[in-house]
Amino acid sequence: MLDEALRTRLDARQQALATRHAAKHELAITSAQGGVVAARASPGGKTRDYVNLCANNYLGLASDPRIAEAAIEAIARVGFGMASVRFISGTHELHWMLERRLAAFPGTEACALFPSAFDANGALFEALLDEGDTVVSDALNHASIIDGIRLCRAGRSRYTNRDAAAAAHALAAASDDGARLLVTDGVFSMDGTQAPLAALGTACRQHRTLLVMDDSHGIGVIGNTGRGTAEVQQQMAAVDLYVGTLGKALGGASGGFVAGPAVTVDTIRQFGRPYLFSNALMPAIAAASIRTLDLIEQGEIDFARLAAMSTYLRRALAEAGYDVMPGEHPIVPVMFGDAARSQAAASALAECGVLAQSFSYPVVPEGAARLRLQVSLALSDEDLDRALSAFRLMRR
Repeated sequence: MLDEALRTRLDARQQALATRHAAKHELAITSAQGGVVAARASPGGKTRDYVNLCANNYLGLASDPRIAEAAIEAIARVGFGMASVRFISGTHELHWMLERRLAAFPGTEACALFPSAFDANGALFEALLDEGDTVVSDALNHASIIDGIRLCRAGRSRYTNRDAAAAAHALAAASDDGARLLVTDGVFSMDGTQAPLAALGTACRQHRTLLVMDDSHGIGVIGNTGRGTAEVQQQMAAVDLYVGTLGKALGGASGGFVAGPAVTVDTIRQFGRPYLFSNALMPAIAAASIRTLDLIEQGEIDFARLAAMSTYLRRALAEAGYDVMPGEHPIVPVMFGDAARSQAAASALAECGVLAQSFSYPVVPEGAARLRLQVSLALSDEDLDRALSAFRLMRR
């Protein structure tokens, strides 16, 4: 039975979200994920087409026939799921094959798969760190990193976003008796900005610190060969341990991974609770992800076009009078500041057939509400121009 006091508290929390224009509303896609999707806002609502500017489908592979074919073939051959955790009877040969490919992709020794990147971060810190150790974290790191750190017994410190000097200061202040770990997003998901890997790498070497990077918005998205933030900055050697996802550029389904030195990955396999107590990743997702890596490594992905589209959208929005956060990533934040203004813009765009999600506090800092646009290779030039026409119409 739902206690009346609890009901009142939950109702108040929901009302507070509505007052701040921060309530999140779902809309159901009735087509395949892509640059243009069919969707409706309610179960009985009307279905219409939208230009989709808010999916993590950077490479346009979420509905690519080649990826779907790999998944379908795997289901026909090995079935739907493993019905077990990895160490009991849940490891399929496809898992090992994908782990070898993901380890080699950024040039690491080993890799462990997880049901999600959130689970990967939930396993990492508790498995590697103990009381007396120190973890130093960027203030704008992803929620999964924050929650993962909470699970470990290490001392913790935060530094101002992308402030390598502050990070070095925090490392210098840590005890010499324990291990040190510095963790950062490679690409910060709300801003599209990148971590300063050269300076962070120098600080980590000076203070005997393991550098961990969650590059979920970098791997498969940026770099001449899609190897992410470290490739763009020519700092592949600076990063010790990578966290990544299969749910964004690498097919868009689900799954995450940790890749790095074999001893760290093996330790996470043995002690990471999300690894030990979660069902194994669906083998069909592993097969599709292997096919995705094939396409990337065979040069089938036009990373130059993705970068050019991102530049075009950013420049055109700025020319139309919008406050666009500078950068080069396919994440293009359009700043409104006020949550009500940002939500109103998202609603107006939806009326014009454009999906652009509004983000406000607590997802972003107070007063920094925005539309986070995301460019995808699934979008045509005409799709981008249609979206820009809707933005220009709002300025009249």
